[in-house]
Amino acid sequence: MEEQQKDLRIVELYLARDEAAIAETERLYGSFCLQVSLGILGDRRDAEECVSDTYLRVWNSIPPDRPRSLKAYLARIVRNLSIDRIKANRAMKRSHELEMALEELDDCIPADMDGRPYGSADALTEALPTLLNSFLYTLAEEEWQLFCGRYWHNRSVKDLARSHGLTPKAVTMRLSRTREKLRKYIEERGYTL
Repeated sequence: MEEQQKDLRIVELYLARDEAAIAETERLYGSFCLQVSLGILGDRRDAEECVSDTYLRVWNSIPPDRPRSLKAYLARIVRNLSIDRIKANRAMKRSHELEMALEELDDCIPADMDGRPYGSADALTEALPTLLNSFLYTLAEEEWQLFCGRYWHNRSVKDLARSHGLTPKAVTMRLSRTREKLRKYIEERGYTL
């Protein structure tokens, strides 16, 4: 019963737009929110940021919301923010892997007729997809799997090494050789890099 009365008092502070509400929320539920977030994220710094974002989210949602259980309300918000953080972290990691993979291809994929690099939105000529497809048919099975795994499926070198029973260094070397083959294949068909 005592917790419910404290919750009501804190909610009233939010409704009155009194900034003491945040301090009281942190004092009463800060460690609880941190535990919830840490349990999801496993990283203290990310969890602390999610808890801070939780206080802002509560400030912006009360009013109009008027939760009966502030603890449950906080738990839902911090949990959702923590899940969103995991998704964002994974997306950033994928984005970084994609950036690295595209940089690796820079030396073996030509600019298009107007001189725009491969990475630009409309840079690929009509011939390049056909060239790439025909090149892939020249590769041995494992070479093809590594190349497509890296540059089509955006898998990390470490992941490819683990799934093919190779060292990351061996995968990097094989990908480098395959990119060199691709560069030569494209040049032999009249495209300059």
